[in-house]
Amino acid sequence: MDWSMVLKMTAAVLLYVLITAALWYACRNKKPLSLGMKILIGLVFGACSVAANHIGIQFHDRPVLNVRDIGPLSAGLFFSPLSGIIAGVIGGGERFLAGELWGIGRFTEVACSLSTCLAGFLAAFLHKWVYKGTRPSVPQAFFLGALTEVFHMYAILFTNRGDMTMGYTVVKTISVPMIAFTAAGMALCTIVVKRLAGDKLKPNIFVTWRKIPVGLQVQRWLLVVTVALFMFNFAGSYRFQNRMAIETASAELVQLGQRFRAIYDKTGDIRVVLGAIEIQETLNYSITPVDLADGRVLSAEEEGAAPAYLGHEGLGFVKENLDQPPFEMPARKGGRTLAQAVSIGGGYVTLTERDLSSVYENLESVIYEDTLSDILLFTVLYILISFLVEHLVVRNLRRVNASLDRITNGSLDEKVDVRTSPEFSGLSDDINETVDALKGYIHAAEKRMEDELKLAAAIQSASLPKNFRLPTDKVELYALMIPARQVGGDFYDIFFSGPRTLCLVIADVSGKGVPASLFMMRAKTAIKYYARSGQGPAELLENVNSALYEENDAEMFVTLWLGMLDLDTGLMRCCNAGHEYPMLMRAGGGYEILKDRHGMVLAAMEMIRTKEYEIQFHPGDRLCVYTDGVAEAVNEKLEQYGTDRLAERLNQLRDSDQQTTLEGVLKDIRGFAGTADQFDDITLLGLTYRGDEKADPARGEAGAGENTPG
Repeated sequence: MDWSMVLKMTAAVLLYVLITAALWYACRNKKPLSLGMKILIGLVFGACSVAANHIGIQFHDRPVLNVRDIGPLSAGLFFSPLSGIIAGVIGGGERFLAGELWGIGRFTEVACSLSTCLAGFLAAFLHKWVYKGTRPSVPQAFFLGALTEVFHMYAILFTNRGDMTMGYTVVKTISVPMIAFTAAGMALCTIVVKRLAGDKLKPNIFVTWRKIPVGLQVQRWLLVVTVALFMFNFAGSYRFQNRMAIETASAELVQLGQRFRAIYDKTGDIRVVLGAIEIQETLNYSITPVDLADGRVLSAEEEGAAPAYLGHEGLGFVKENLDQPPFEMPARKGGRTLAQAVSIGGGYVTLTERDLSSVYENLESVIYEDTLSDILLFTVLYILISFLVEHLVVRNLRRVNASLDRITNGSLDEKVDVRTSPEFSGLSDDINETVDALKGYIHAAEKRMEDELKLAAAIQSASLPKNFRLPTDKVELYALMIPARQVGGDFYDIFFSGPRTLCLVIADVSGKGVPASLFMMRAKTAIKYYARSGQGPAELLENVNSALYEENDAEMFVTLWLGMLDLDTGLMRCCNAGHEYPMLMRAGGGYEILKDRHGMVLAAMEMIRTKEYEIQFHPGDRLCVYTDGVAEAVNEKLEQYGTDRLAERLNQLRDSDQQTTLEGVLKDIRGFAGTADQFDDITLLGLTYRGDEKADPARGEAGAGENTPG
């Protein structure tokens, strides 16, 4: 290996890499590039190609190596199509002029000029139509550099068919280093540019085939098949060319032997044959007339000269293969020859030989040309098939998938309209018909669900008391519940747990919709059951908690306020299981928050302990209990309604009956919320204690403190 050549070529490659990195760094904040910057980059890389024309690296005395084509490739791939074309035209044009005007590399001027120009146009095409402004991967850049130089080598052979021997010698000498260093240079330029741009260099080799895009899978398999076909074609072509070269040389040997036999048969004079041999001998063939009796080599020279002999081994080959097809034998000057021994008569033999190296030299030149042309052909086919698959299949699949993504994200009005072929037209129609059918099923399911929810809402509404006219005039009651959905988790209840005991319940189940509604019904049933068994508020809630905790796989819970009012005395025994504070108003006063003692919510724990408290009602006292959907109602600014606004609105309506009061509160909440959605159920329950028709003489000033929780 010529290490001097390796070092010089490496230095040239690194210089190109340094220039590419410097230009990229200078342009990093100037995207998109201006027209002037594109021209400047083209001029810089064109100047590099011109320098490479004149500062070549000599190799084996005559051929000159360079990496001129890296300039146009880098300019076009990494910067802009215009930069690549400018660099290619400058480098290729100057290379042609250098050959014509100064005689520099006249033998390869056309091929070199053509390859450099093509490198610029190829890079421009790839930048605009294939990579579309992105950068090639490192293997792709390596492949492009190698392909450009393969074309360069083929162009040398193609443009010098008049001197194929010289063309073959040049290509054989320079092809490996120029292909290798240009390919390596493009790979290094790509690595540097990707590093500066922050691109990822290492692919994820553990990605399964199912996660690789179909376009990339097609390209990979196509590359594998293309390489396999190329290798198969190369092996078959090499074998065929090798056989043809041997058969052609053998046929020529046989033809010469038969010609000399014909001359001897016609004249019977060996001297005529010797004269014909002197005329026939060429650079490729050695013709030796031999006396078969003693192996003496016949010569037309003057008599008296010392005779030459074929030698024992050579004579043995001649006798063994006399008048047989051509055979291989050791050459007298070393190496091996393809020989033909023909008996021409009179005991004389002509031994016609051709050096096998000359046979294979012609073969290698043909193989070089065929191999380079096959590489170009298979590459063009690979690119063409990849391009067609991308544009005819993959691109349309992406369009179909884009429409399917919008459909799966809920846009059922999306229509797939890819009609570039009968197959895609059929696929589009099938998808659209499927979506239309799905819309029909969804509409039917929604209608069925809507009907079922309406029925559930009706059942829930029917389970809530609507008749607030009790068989007593001691209290006035009213309640309302507005679910956030068609069915809700809030509920209230009003029932007699004893002959003169009125039980009031308001509760809020965690969650919304049908699950909350079902859990609400369980809670409502349990409360009424234990209340009518004569239990007080605290004991009642503890038992209800145990009942709800069982089989509570959904882990739901309920907040609840319960009050048991003795209609005769006005004493209410209460319990609060994690519910909102009640609003209490004394006659002649205003509504105020009653901060009662909270216990644990129901169904969250297996065992709980609750404490009850008492409220002593007097005629004219009012009570309002509510769920968190009231205080936490929000408007468009996400501001909450709050208990202060609730108390203020209640006080504004304190002289009204309970129905007017609660409906006024609901109207105020809706006015506050505006266009904001109701996100939680709204439930209100109001009580006015009237007691006896006459005034209560026992109340006096002391009654103000009788609502304190005990």
